[in-house]
Amino acid sequence: MNPALLPSLAWFARVARQGSFTRAADELGVTRAAVSQNLKALERQLGVRLLHRTTRDMSLTEAGQQLLDTLVPALEKIERAVQRLDDVDGAPSGLLRINTSRLAARALLAPHLAEFQQRYPGVKVELVMADSLSNIIADGCDVGIRLGHSLAEHVVAVPITPPLSMAVVAAPTYLDRRGTPKTVEDLIGHDCINYRYAGSGALREWDFNEPGSAGRHFTQAVAGSFTSNDDESMVTAAVQGLGLIQIVDIGVRPQLADGSLVRVLREWTHDLAAFYLYSPSREHRPAKVQALHDFLIEKRAGIAPV
Repeated sequence: MNPALLPSLAWFARVARQGSFTRAADELGVTRAAVSQNLKALERQLGVRLLHRTTRDMSLTEAGQQLLDTLVPALEKIERAVQRLDDVDGAPSGLLRINTSRLAARALLAPHLAEFQQRYPGVKVELVMADSLSNIIADGCDVGIRLGHSLAEHVVAVPITPPLSMAVVAAPTYLDRRGTPKTVEDLIGHDCINYRYAGSGALREWDFNEPGSAGRHFTQAVAGSFTSNDDESMVTAAVQGLGLIQIVDIGVRPQLADGSLVRVLREWTHDLAAFYLYSPSREHRPAKVQALHDFLIEKRAGIAPV
């Protein structure tokens, strides 16, 4: 193979991952026109069309998808080899891309970003928000953070929180006005803030376990005057007294601590797995990934039950 093709192949993979010439150009620090011209030249050299282009969108051709599927693991190996060279002096460095849900980013990463960057000044952090489980390799990420029950098979994962639970919470002003529910059936008479899945458009039913050590798990549809597909806006609405919400307990830890939200229906709590930091392999783990691993394990010790 002509070695001169390698930079263009790497640029093609970047464009395909980003789904955008503009975003790829921004990452590469070049103009959009330079990326476009480079990709056209690559297609001429290979004698095959790799991308469908319109004025607004781009997509991979079948040949482009086949090439990308081959390039991604190869480029990942090259990146790991280069990273090992960068790590010779033992100091973590380079860009660390973390694929994470918005809830995990807000609860586990945002409070500690300044400390992490002070401790590891050579590491640049980029958060890639994706609430559904993603292929971190295909997305060009180093690690991901997800609840344990949603992890894919064949990944290396370590818990970075204690086991969690689904908490039903409301503002004291709401409970004073509407009363405190004692059973799940009481929710029928309450305003409950709904979460709508962005993909399917369905409303999420709330998860409960019947009281007792062997309580069965069941779900309950709820209704209210406010619906969102964003956890943070739901928490804000609950603090303002709009209604009850159900959310992973770690997502409302500050509000429970300062009293702006109160937990109810504890006897009906549905338990969850922990949040996990996951990566495709433990072999040749870059120093920047090991630094994040050790840092989040350290912070896990300070997460008390709520």
